[in-house]
Amino acid sequence: MPKRVFSAVMFILLLANMLTLVLNIQPVKASGTIYIRADGSIDPPTAPIYTADNITYTLTGNIPVGADGIVIERDNIVVDGAGYTVTGSGNGNGTTLTDRSNVTVRSMTIKNFEYGIFLDSSSNTTLSGNNITANNYCGIRLGYSSNNTVSCNNVSNNGGGISFSSSSNNTVSGNNVANNGWGIGFGNSSDNILSRNNFANNGYGIELGYSSDNNVLSGNDVTANNGRGIGLVYSSNNVFHHNNFINNTQHVHIENTGYANSWDDGYPSGGNYWSDYNGTDADHDGIGDTPYIIDANNIDHYPLMIPNAIPEFPIFFILPLFMMMTSLAVLVYKRKNK
Repeated sequence: MPKRVFSAVMFILLLANMLTLVLNIQPVKASGTIYIRADGSIDPPTAPIYTADNITYTLTGNIPVGADGIVIERDNIVVDGAGYTVTGSGNGNGTTLTDRSNVTVRSMTIKNFEYGIFLDSSSNTTLSGNNITANNYCGIRLGYSSNNTVSCNNVSNNGGGISFSSSSNNTVSGNNVANNGWGIGFGNSSDNILSRNNFANNGYGIELGYSSDNNVLSGNDVTANNGRGIGLVYSSNNVFHHNNFINNTQHVHIENTGYANSWDDGYPSGGNYWSDYNGTDADHDGIGDTPYIIDANNIDHYPLMIPNAIPEFPIFFILPLFMMMTSLAVLVYKRKNK
């Protein structure tokens, strides 16, 4: 074969191989833990995570690991899953933050670990738009962590949904927590806000235990939980209003009747909707004429006659989905223009 023809053929084959690599980018399999180090570096550097500024870190492929997933050691960053999946082998944590501040973890699927996302002694973090499923013990755990936001996540089919231990001043909103061994459990955690969440088909929906006081729960759907909708153990001064308690095996279980909590927002704002309330509404103001009595210290004085309208869960995914698609578009643009 003439040298020119041979060279041309080899050049064409080289271009074809390069094009194939570009169009079929495969995730780098990681057998061990991936770290975002305090200095901004990614360890190992072959991990499928891209950053241009050491502030926003974007996954570029699925990450199967045999230990912990991603350990974040740097503050003031965003970790964008871009819709990719971090899969474990049943042990460790999908994402770990210890002594961290101002970190956002978003748009990531995390499955098959012991804990999906594990926060310890961390503050001002945001967990948003993640899909956390099939983790053996707990989807999201916060321990000794304050002033964090957990919003718009799907937490389903885990050993347990969300766990708070000695954590305060956190906001949990717009999450779908369904089909877990339990929905959300608090231990020694106070001054937190739970709003517009869906707790459905769990072993129990919500548990406030052991001095979990002064929490506010409003506008939540607590539906068809097998054990109980809400359990309270040695917890008082919590506020519940505009929640829907529908078809739970037991709506409320209180371990110690001497602990008082508030179950309404006064008149005419009203209290909660209870699917087993059999009172009347003679003046048609939407509020029952008789209280819903849980025990002597826990009474909804203004039960709602119809369920409180809560936006459907998928609405809360619009912003995370937009952010994910924007990040993906930026990543593709950067690769094409290298």
